[in-house]
Amino acid sequence: MSEQPLYTNRLIKEKSPYLQQHAHNPVDWYPWGEEALSAAKEQDKPIFLSIGYATCHWCHVMEKESFEDEEIAKLLNDAFINVKVDREEHPELDSLYMEFAQTMIAGNIGWPLNVILTPALQPFFAATYLPAKSNHGLAGLAELIPGIQEAWNGEERENLVEQAQEIVRVFAENVHTKGDELPGKEQIGNTAEILFKIGDSVHGGINGAPKFPIGYQWNFLIRYASLADDGRSLFLAERTLDMMYRGGIHDHLGGGFSRYSVDERWLVPHFEKMLYDNALVIFSYLEAWQLTKRPHYKAICEETLNYILRDMTHPEGGFYSAEDADSEGHEGYFYTWTYQEVVDILGREQAALFCEFYDITPHGNFERRNILNTPIPLEPFALKKGIDSKVLSTLFNQQRKTLWEVRQKRIPPFKDDKILSSWNGLMIASMAEAGAAFDNKEYIQGAERAASFIKKYMWDKGHLFRRWRDGEALFNAALDEYAFLIKGLISLYEVSGSTEWLDWAIGMTAILRDQFKSEEGAFYQTDGYDENIILRKCQFSDGAEPSGNAIHCENLLRLYHLTNETDYLEQAEDILKASKEYVDSYSPGYCYHIMNLMRYYAKDTVTAVIALNATDTDRDQLRSLFYQQFIPYRSIIWKAHEDQRICQLIPFLRKQVSINDKTTLYLCRQEECLEPLTSLSEMTETIHDL
Repeated sequence: MSEQPLYTNRLIKEKSPYLQQHAHNPVDWYPWGEEALSAAKEQDKPIFLSIGYATCHWCHVMEKESFEDEEIAKLLNDAFINVKVDREEHPELDSLYMEFAQTMIAGNIGWPLNVILTPALQPFFAATYLPAKSNHGLAGLAELIPGIQEAWNGEERENLVEQAQEIVRVFAENVHTKGDELPGKEQIGNTAEILFKIGDSVHGGINGAPKFPIGYQWNFLIRYASLADDGRSLFLAERTLDMMYRGGIHDHLGGGFSRYSVDERWLVPHFEKMLYDNALVIFSYLEAWQLTKRPHYKAICEETLNYILRDMTHPEGGFYSAEDADSEGHEGYFYTWTYQEVVDILGREQAALFCEFYDITPHGNFERRNILNTPIPLEPFALKKGIDSKVLSTLFNQQRKTLWEVRQKRIPPFKDDKILSSWNGLMIASMAEAGAAFDNKEYIQGAERAASFIKKYMWDKGHLFRRWRDGEALFNAALDEYAFLIKGLISLYEVSGSTEWLDWAIGMTAILRDQFKSEEGAFYQTDGYDENIILRKCQFSDGAEPSGNAIHCENLLRLYHLTNETDYLEQAEDILKASKEYVDSYSPGYCYHIMNLMRYYAKDTVTAVIALNATDTDRDQLRSLFYQQFIPYRSIIWKAHEDQRICQLIPFLRKQVSINDKTTLYLCRQEECLEPLTSLSEMTETIHDL
């Protein structure tokens, strides 16, 4: 019979797994909302705003050490109105207060993020992880809280309030940007040169540690390698992708990539897996395969996609958000092995080669346990051992499967099963395009099912929601949700040919134009209806995810090439102009905008109209031809037989018809259009020559 928890607070009514994790803290937590904000004003107390997420390792540590401590909880309850926020449910709050915190904290910043606000929601103190009591140079809550309480209730309050107001005022003055000129084309090459200088030519990625799998940076380098015929660019991209999949950040048994590695070698990760990281990484390996045709890039793509479909997909199709780092009370325990465990499972003789290849030793490489990684690639290892690499690969595949089956019997890490429209959009794009490239209908269907899930459960009468969990869709979508989902839907249309997805994408693009576009040209993060967001801003910098403005600029350029509607081009130009000041200051921090510049200035854009006959002849073959090649700036328009809606969305298609009841390809490059083609052999030859 389980014991009843000693404490239960307001978070017990919330759907967020992160908030649920704190529902039995002795801290008197409120969720973000009117009740908490009114209480702060009525009781004249500052707000202790604590932001994290369900699979955050240091959030767990702080909860155990501080928020479960009754003495600390009493101090917090006496001094503050305590508000707990899931950053994934309220990314607009997380982004805003993270920016404020960056001006108040020296050094690296991350989660948990703890910010103290006036009742007017203006910040005057910020910190990340805080122990219960001071140690190792870190201020403890036991000492910190009384000091802040004394200052708030004493003569220092006026200074604290003025300081908080000044922080907000400075940000407010710089929140809008208007540009009259586009960033120069030279910024493309400048960005590559900076990445070459700060890149790690030995281990890949950016020099130093920790190392993050920032997938879109490697897409930029892959595209630049093709554009400029620059071997350095392809070398750094491939070195990064190769070292990532060989490292411990890659789950060699179950597939997928962890959030980041704490070392420069990609060996020791914080073991949580995030949906958005894996979506972006899949697309990096996909474009690397399209350009180089190296089979291991395809294999990594497929392995990661299989992990998503197997472990991270709701029965009705939506993709879950994340998996935790911890299990059985230990970080990484689920993923790591002792040497003896592997020997006992595989047998001493069979385990010898496996342990040598995967760096499994009696002393271990992580807390006396072993993270699987491959210091030497398979081919050189096979050559060293005098064994055919294909034979060795087959053996290792069987042994990995055996270990994975044993691992499946362990207590798994916690799964954050909420479904976010933004992150789903990124995965829909990657899964759909990989399905087309690999001619894998399961992936295409997986992307379609996810889109259908969002439309069924998270889209209501022209209104998108941010989060769905346990039957509840909640929180109004903001720029990132709309932009990321539009990206996925455009890709899904170009892969599947279903006009439903393009129609929906165009409709949501109109919502962004009408409700989010600023007078300066770029797009606000929020729709402006929530009065408790004290600053409405345009975000341009990329982080773990690309900025919403950058993704939507890409959407607008793609829609322009699909429809020839100049309004889309003008909106995209407005974003690029607004980003110029930032791009000119440090372009690698705005890498996705640079990729948009590449698309904007590209001389190799391709628009293909495929007018299908009544039986959809050659449809799958044509799709494979376009996606198996590296054509980053392609636009594919499917005109199914008697599809009237696509002609309403793209009026010029009325003239593009199937000739003699044969599937017909109309192909344009820049302003030059070729004669329509009806022979599959001619179409194949023409596409191969792109």
